[in-house]
Amino acid sequence: MEKIKPLSLEGIKTVSLKERNSKVSVNQFGRKYTRGATVSEFLDGLPQILGAQDLRDVIERITHAKEEGKTILVGMGAHVIKVGLAPLIIQLMEEGVINGIALNGAGVIHDVEVALEGKTSEEVGAELDEGTFGMAEETATFINNGVAEGINNGWGLGECLGEKILRDKLRNGHISILGQGAKLQIPVTVHVAIGTDIVHLHPSFNPSAWGEATHLDFRRFCALVAILEGGVYLNIGSAVILPEIFLKALTLVRNKGYGVDHFTTVNMDFIRHYRPLINVVDRPTRRGGKGFNLVGHHEIMIPLLTAGIIERLHNPQ
Repeated sequence: MEKIKPLSLEGIKTVSLKERNSKVSVNQFGRKYTRGATVSEFLDGLPQILGAQDLRDVIERITHAKEEGKTILVGMGAHVIKVGLAPLIIQLMEEGVINGIALNGAGVIHDVEVALEGKTSEEVGAELDEGTFGMAEETATFINNGVAEGINNGWGLGECLGEKILRDKLRNGHISILGQGAKLQIPVTVHVAIGTDIVHLHPSFNPSAWGEATHLDFRRFCALVAILEGGVYLNIGSAVILPEIFLKALTLVRNKGYGVDHFTTVNMDFIRHYRPLINVVDRPTRRGGKGFNLVGHHEIMIPLLTAGIIERLHNPQ
């Protein structure tokens, strides 16, 4: 075989940089930081490119929805609580920004443990080796008793536990999302898959009560999704359960004739997962909405988002 000769570069066609379309211009560049700048000034100084622009757009869409009286919902995994963000979520509840929260079963456990003892999250590997993972007595007793007591009042899982946190006057109830949801009368629904959470391992667990309570919460969540037109849905740190719950709720309300087409969805996590991208960002918004995917650590991104929202609401430009 004849040896291949390098391709000649002679005769190539060039174009003018002045006339070529470019995706980035200096008008989009970030600005130098000014010492003492407000959060709004800091955010405005970020590049008008990719994730920085998306973050600003999400803040604007949330504040606009709040000002227009539209529904803003949050679906939240347990990691948000584990990295210490409950006070910021509660601040958005107190400000009237968040109108409803959906938690998975793990979120309930960490929220209740913080309310009970001001600490949470065990060393799974070491405890699993000893067969003691998930065996905290107080956690299981409080949660399982709370569900058994509350279901008799026709309450969903979230309300069962939120009301018990208030009733028992837990010392850290002020930083409990469940407790503050009950206090502020903001729906907190809980969506569980039986067998996934440590409290399901204990003899105090009543599967029929849990099934009834979580199904009631699903219907309550559907009622919130039914009024999401013009609003915002944020999925924060749930890779499977809550994206699936949201998709099923959306198809149910559309089946019943609710017009839920023009709304914003936001997925926030530190890596990209299939279900949130497809079931939150992509599919639900195809009929006139807009989906965003903000990648970053919750303990950094949620404070930025919260600060941006609060500043925009109290210092409109």
